[in-house]
Amino acid sequence: MKKNDKPKKNKEVSGRFIDLFCGIGGFRLGFEKNNFECVFSSDFNKNCQDTYLENFGERPFGDITQIDPNELPEFEVLTGGFPCQPFSISGKKLGFEDTRGTLFFDICRILSIRRPKVVVLENVQHFVKHDKGRSLKVVLTSLQEFGYNVNYRVLNLSNFGLPQSRERVFIIGTLNGWFDFDKIKNIKSEPLESFLDNDDETDVFLEPNEYTILDHPKKQPSGLIFCGYRNKNRFTTKGIRPGTDHLSRVHRQPNRIYSIKGYHPTLPSQETSGRFFIYNPDKKYVRKLKITECYRLMGFPENYIKNKSLGESYRQIGNSVGVNITTEISRQIIEQGLLSYEPQREIIGDLRNLNFV
Repeated sequence: MKKNDKPKKNKEVSGRFIDLFCGIGGFRLGFEKNNFECVFSSDFNKNCQDTYLENFGERPFGDITQIDPNELPEFEVLTGGFPCQPFSISGKKLGFEDTRGTLFFDICRILSIRRPKVVVLENVQHFVKHDKGRSLKVVLTSLQEFGYNVNYRVLNLSNFGLPQSRERVFIIGTLNGWFDFDKIKNIKSEPLESFLDNDDETDVFLEPNEYTILDHPKKQPSGLIFCGYRNKNRFTTKGIRPGTDHLSRVHRQPNRIYSIKGYHPTLPSQETSGRFFIYNPDKKYVRKLKITECYRLMGFPENYIKNKSLGESYRQIGNSVGVNITTEISRQIIEQGLLSYEPQREIIGDLRNLNFV
């Protein structure tokens, strides 16, 4: 394993972190805003590696299972949007023993030897209930076995100044005190229309016969205003109640249209064709959400270099983490004094006798 080559920086850093399962840098962009220095990155996806290289000047290490914790540079914080893999169904300890065979096990390998002061993990909201809550319990118990005080909360990007209802669970472990989610500063977002490009720069409009706008759209608690859908042939209309045509199978999320007076739903990674359509009730038209607007809705900077493949760019941004949230979390790590503790470097727990490389 080779360490990432890092250019020397003159400014004083708040702390150093490693960026695991880094994707296209959503964690890195947020942490660097608060003067954290990324000293190592890792992601298995080659396309994400290419995009990361274009923006940060380094290609992430590939296979996390091949990382030797002893070769990593010094760091105080570990971040990672780890995959939601099924944990062992045979384990009974609901701790580290149940992580074997998953990529979370590799996070545990690093924690057991390097013991960073703070661990910040991210996953989809569903992870809280995955396997009847058992997967979350395994992660929390594993971190506790390594001496971490653990706290978690589901955060919505729309509460961090961006008009996207995107809920993700953040799990934070600390060796010094507890991370207090109540101290996080929430900023209610302006509506979607405040984040859009000039319409003259958009060339994907739907013809009036290609969509249907509801007569009485209502604003949902999430801030979304579902106002219509694209007209497509349904598999069947039999049994559908009057006024609920939009709930037929073909008119599920990818074909729904949302008003720019509210928020946008979660940008998914599966929609590589970018089927996100928005409605302007003032000008009475429906158009496609541009790729630049998708990145803006995730808090990425305007000069961020996207993947050359448009479909891959849609996939990557849909699979990323909101920059505004990682910015606020990194700020809170500093303000809450979570980097002041000086842990001893030692192997702990059940990992003491394992061979990692």
